[in-house]
Parts: sequence; structure tokens; C-alpha cells
Amino acid sequence: MYDVLYIGGGLNYAGAIVAAKNGLKVALVEKEMDLLGGTCLHKGCIPSKMFLHYANTLRQSKSPFFEGTLTLEMKTLVEKKNRLRQNANKAVRTQCREIDLIEGEGKLTAPHKVEVGGKTYEAKSIVIGTGSSAFIPEGIAYDRENIITSDEVLEMKQLPKTIAIYGDGAIGREMASFFVSSGAKVTLISRHEGLLKGVHTLIANSMQKQMDTLGIEHLGNHPVTKARMTQRGVHVTFEDGSSRYFETLLVATGRRPNTGVIGTDAVKVGKGIVTDDDFETTLSGHYAIGDCNGKLQLAHAARAEALYVTQKILGRTPHRLNLSHVVKFMHTLPMSYAWVGETRHTLEKRNADFKESVMPLNRFTASVFHDAVHGMMITYADGEGFILGAEILAPDAEELIAPVAMALAGEMDAPLAQRTVMAHPTFSEALERSWFKL
Repeated sequence: MYDVLYIGGGLNYAGAIVAAKNGLKVALVEKEMDLLGGTCLHKGCIPSKMFLHYANTLRQSKSPFFEGTLTLEMKTLVEKKNRLRQNANKAVRTQCREIDLIEGEGKLTAPHKVEVGGKTYEAKSIVIGTGSSAFIPEGIAYDRENIITSDEVLEMKQLPKTIAIYGDGAIGREMASFFVSSGAKVTLISRHEGLLKGVHTLIANSMQKQMDTLGIEHLGNHPVTKARMTQRGVHVTFEDGSSRYFETLLVATGRRPNTGVIGTDAVKVGKGIVTDDDFETTLSGHYAIGDCNGKLQLAHAARAEALYVTQKILGRTPHRLNLSHVVKFMHTLPMSYAWVGETRHTLEKRNADFKESVMPLNRFTASVFHDAVHGMMITYADGEGFILGAEILAPDAEELIAPVAMALAGEMDAPLAQRTVMAHPTFSEALERSWFKL
């Protein structure tokens, strides 16, 4: 009998470490111990951001200020990525030394009982963190070689000359930035027409300009009905009956929560494993954190949820998580898009009274040599001046958004935020000035 059993070794391990350090008897079940640390570490945000970092160097080298031609050596990059991943995995294992690590696929078969490889383990509390998997739409013959997901991109030894990417969300746009900056001809295919849903119109227009400048072809309103590998390449057929051939098709149509872990009717499953605001399932003492609960598919959100649940299990009263105050972002080149709290879309959707401040980055000289002349900071406040959120399009926007997240956590108003003096010359100055326009 364990005090806590964690199913899934992604960001769930952070909670397991805290529980063990506080004297609880803890077990962690992971399907593949070589992947302890989760998708983000091994197949997601860490390696993909590493790839983007070096692709951005290649993009910058094409400036007229440089002579010569550089190429991205994928084999060497993948080898470096694998060494980084292996070292990080060892570090995670070391942190889990006080935890019983159980390799295998766990299944919740009854209240407080988890079956792994024919053996049943019991625990007073169970925390499920089984993540999510890439969604492949019907009609697409995913073969892991020519029709791929982002998982296969991170193992590529050679870049394709042409690639189509189906899906223009965070993963699709990130991968489009990587491939086009690395020298490939990229076609981004989306189901809908027009700009990104929910993004401020000014920012969406700027993101489109950024895509055009990079040379990415955008096929809007082109739902894919079929994709097969042929002798001529990947044959992609669209809903309107038209079709095209590509060397490679990357499917980036979202991810689905992994809910196969649930083997009892006592835990309700909908779009994900159903939980309340404390991430407790319909079965008392059983929790679901991260992608598998269908609330917010972000590694940092999963970690925060795992730590929150663990504090609850330890009998403490942690401050309830507000998932709308979790930073979200799309990492693209040369500028990324980040937002936190309320956006213009969410405010207008609920007919809220709000003030909006728009600060273009072209007012700052550094925007010229940072390829950020179309960037901007947009901040929001309510009628009393309290900060509601922000949307940022800028180089490293995911870093620049941090002061806004802290302002939300501290329930700051604009006059208080205006006391902050940001460094010069940085893009954080734009955020400072935006506060004065609220």
C-alpha cells in the first residue's frame, strides 16, 4: 500500500518528488523509463526549441551583412539533442531516488488499485498524468517516414526540400518556422480561412506578414480528406476535390488526451478525464493532471497542477490555480506570440468593460535589427484600472510576458505597474509604456 501512486512519468514526477521528500511512500508508474520526464523533455518543447534556436541562427545568417552560405547539419543536431535528452533523463532519475519507479503501462482498474503488467498496486491517493498523443485525422495514412508528426521531425537526419504542414496552430506554425528558416520550401495548410481564431486582429495580421516574409505558402480553407504516399510523393487530396504532391507531409492537427488508463466506471471521461477545479476526478482521492484532463495542454501547467494536487494530498491548503493566468505562447520566428489572462477576444465575448493599450515595437530602434518592426504589446485593464491580461508579438514574447503574469498574480493595477522602470534598450520598455496608456 502506497500513500500516493503517480501514473505517468511526465511532469507528474515533480509532484512525486515533493511527496517523497515529505515522508510519504510513493510510487511512479511510467510506460518507458527512458522517457521519464515526459513528452516535453523528450519529444516536445525542449528539443523543438533547441531546433528553432539553431534554425534562427541560420535565418539570421542570410542577412546581407554576412557572406557565405551555412547549412544545418541535422545528423549532428539530432545527436546533440539525444545527448541533452539522456543527460536530463539521468537528472530526473536521480531526483526520483526516494520513489519506487515501476516500468509498464498502468491502468486504474478499481478505486485505489492500479494494474501494471498483471500485478496490482494499491494507494490511498492516485494521480494520473498520462499526457496526450498526436491526433491523426481520418484519411491520412501516417507512416512515420513521409507522413509524419513532430515526433519524427526531431529524429530527422536530413531535411526535406519541400514539406506541407497540415494544421496552423502552435505546433504547425513552430514547425513551419523551423523548416523555412532551415531552407525548405514550406506550405502551411489550414482547415479555416483567414486569421488565427482568438488572436487580436493587429497581431494576427502581423503574424501573417511574418509568414509571407519568410516565404511560407498558406493554403487556407483547405481541409484534407486523404493523404497517401505514392511514387510521386505524398498525394494530398482536399475537401474541394483538388490535390497536390509534396515530398513530406507533417500532420499538426492537435493532440488528444490519453484516457486509456481509466478502467473503471467510477471515473468519468469526456474530452479528457473529467476533474473539478482541484483536479480531482469523479472518484474521491483520484486526480488527473496535465494534458490528460483536457484543460490546458502545456508542460508548465501540468507541473503546476501536479504540485498543487500533491500539496492537497499532504493536507495543505494551496492557493487555487487560475489556469487563465498561465502563460500561453506560439514560438515562431523571428517573433513569437504570447498571451496571458484576458485577451480582446475573451473580453468581447463576455461583453466586458475594458481599456486597451497598443504599443507598436516600431517605435523602438532595436526593432529594426531584431526583425520586429511589425511587433507590438497589447495590454488590458478593467474600468478601475486593474490589469486583466496582455497579448505580445515580439522576439522571445514568451519571456516578455512574464511581468504581466506576475501582475495578474499580484492583482496589480496600472498605476502600480507604472512604477516599474524597465531596462533600455529592451523590448520590455514597450511593456512599460503600454501601462501608461491604460
